[in-house]
Amino acid sequence: MDLTLTEEQELIRSTAREFLSAAEPSGTLWTAESTGKLWTRMVELGWAGLPFPEEYGGLGAGFLELCLVLEEIGRARVPSPLAATVACCGMPVMRYGTAAERAAWLPAITGGRLLTHVEGIAAQAGTLLGTAMFVPHADIADTLLVIAHADRPLAVLIDGATPGISREPLAVVGDESYRVSFDHVPIPEGSVLASGSEIAAAIAAYGAAATCAEMVGGAQAVLDMTVDYATQREQFGRPIGAFQAVQHHCADMAVEVLGARLLAYEAIWRLAAGLDASTEVALAKSWVSEVYQRVCATAHQVHGAIGFTAEHGLHHYTRHAMACALAFGDADHHIGTIVRHLGMGE
Repeated sequence: MDLTLTEEQELIRSTAREFLSAAEPSGTLWTAESTGKLWTRMVELGWAGLPFPEEYGGLGAGFLELCLVLEEIGRARVPSPLAATVACCGMPVMRYGTAAERAAWLPAITGGRLLTHVEGIAAQAGTLLGTAMFVPHADIADTLLVIAHADRPLAVLIDGATPGISREPLAVVGDESYRVSFDHVPIPEGSVLASGSEIAAAIAAYGAAATCAEMVGGAQAVLDMTVDYATQREQFGRPIGAFQAVQHHCADMAVEVLGARLLAYEAIWRLAAGLDASTEVALAKSWVSEVYQRVCATAHQVHGAIGFTAEHGLHHYTRHAMACALAFGDADHHIGTIVRHLGMGE
């Protein structure tokens, strides 16, 4: 695994950082309208097509390049639908969809159609029935990729405006998410993807890896703001960064962030190469989730009370860390995968 970025990858990352640095500030200012406008701009920049071949309207890059952008999104703390649409929906279709399914859906995604995934729904007598919790961007999603359970997992692509589908916002830590309910919604003809089980597993893998990229970006931002604060905040006539305890806090954070980035990109690299990455994704998601929260906790020790105020950026990164830790399986869930890899579990 070579983590040296090519000139093109460096350009993708720098362009993303420049664009996102000018985006609307994180926090309560974000609405469905502003998030939708941000998605439109991302599509115009070609980000929705980054990992897809040119024949589908993509840029012909890959999942690693997508994750470079997602890391910058985590760094800027903007509620972007990019991961939900491209990583969690587009990548599974690209990898496991039939030629016809790829031809139908990948150009739609690169053209700006916004998708999100829904899990935990039952398929009964040709209909979808049940309620899914914590669905991201359900309010603005054009299409829902539903993982429904019958005798085997089904992957169903269905118009988000279909009668019988309802959405209710949830009071959660982190970005907005929704309760999505299906009241005997008929499964449209031709909407079931051929590889339901593989699609379901791929959503979990790509989603966890994409979340790791965002968490690494967030942790880096927290480290940067803490070092900046420590060099400017004065106590007893000198910057607090001159005190050894604060220096050690910042050094510990830097070590944590670097380790998290290496683990995250090993998993991302294997997925991008089409290799089995189940263990690497589990290692990354379990460790990076813990690191992001520890880095935020240490940053609060340096910042003191100001970091807990709703107006301060650290407050929002801390909430983001808590939410990301639970997305696509918490640390305990992924540790179970690692244990099985070690031959110590069933």
